[in-house]
Amino acid sequence: MLSPMSWNKIPIKNRELQLIGTLNGGQSFRWTFDRNENIWTGIFAKTVWRLQEEDDCLKYIVLGSLLKKTDMEGIKHVDVYKNLLQKYFRLDVDLSNYYKTWSEKDDLFKSACVQFYGIRMLAQEPVENLFSFICSQNNHISRISSMVEKLCTHYGEKICEVNDISYYSFPDVDKLAQPKVESQLRELGFGYRAKFIKKSADQIVEWGGEEWFKGLQVKMYKDARTELMKLCGIGPKVADCICLMSLNHLDALPVDTHVYQIAAQNYLPHLKGKKSVTEKIYTEIGDHFRNLYGDMAGWAHTVLFCADLKKFQQSDSLEDIPQKRKKR
Repeated sequence: MLSPMSWNKIPIKNRELQLIGTLNGGQSFRWTFDRNENIWTGIFAKTVWRLQEEDDCLKYIVLGSLLKKTDMEGIKHVDVYKNLLQKYFRLDVDLSNYYKTWSEKDDLFKSACVQFYGIRMLAQEPVENLFSFICSQNNHISRISSMVEKLCTHYGEKICEVNDISYYSFPDVDKLAQPKVESQLRELGFGYRAKFIKKSADQIVEWGGEEWFKGLQVKMYKDARTELMKLCGIGPKVADCICLMSLNHLDALPVDTHVYQIAAQNYLPHLKGKKSVTEKIYTEIGDHFRNLYGDMAGWAHTVLFCADLKKFQQSDSLEDIPQKRKKR
């Protein structure tokens, strides 16, 4: 058991941050939970973390990090990690006020938020977010997590080793653009996703790499989404996931099978029984929730998504309803 003296603390009420719904709700695939210790272990920002929540604070330990001294210049060592966590969980957002507003607008949200309080929209790194969701296509969570770890162990940097377990950072995009990546990923069981990963990496490097993503963050949501869909293998849902989870377009609303069912059952009954989500239906569902919840509709709907996942724990599936796509 870890010594309590080794924990750092960030003051926050547990109603403002619920780790299980936030870290286990299909946003990120690099967190594991130890039920005996009530501890989450995960990786982001080239850093290995252990997290534990209490009634009045978030506790954390940094197990290892590849952050360079230049990244910490002029900032206290502990404050760097505190700032990273605050940004990752968007702790600057007063979530209780938003929950109150969304509950006043929607009885279904009001019911769902009783159990699913404190669901945070993670502010993820765009490269990891994009390639993780390429892996998510027609896949289930345990296999997605396995694929993401393979990307990290084969192309990322080793951060540290703890209790005989090695932890790796998510690879930089140029590592995924190397000539043999597609064939190597096919050997590792990625199937058709190997082509999507390699070709998307090539395109991103050609367009400017990390700077290209920064440009998407300042574009209007629909313009950023359009640019993302120019990447090989990126359709509407994955583009919306990236917009929502790592480009700060909180009005983006990814429509998968669960979101379609929530909409058809509770808001748009004329959509019941549809065998596929056409572009028109996809847009109608997104616009409905944007009109209902406002400019943070994607975050609000994530709470409903987490509540709906309880019904699908046995299948643990993120597979989409087939979508009709325009030929390009």
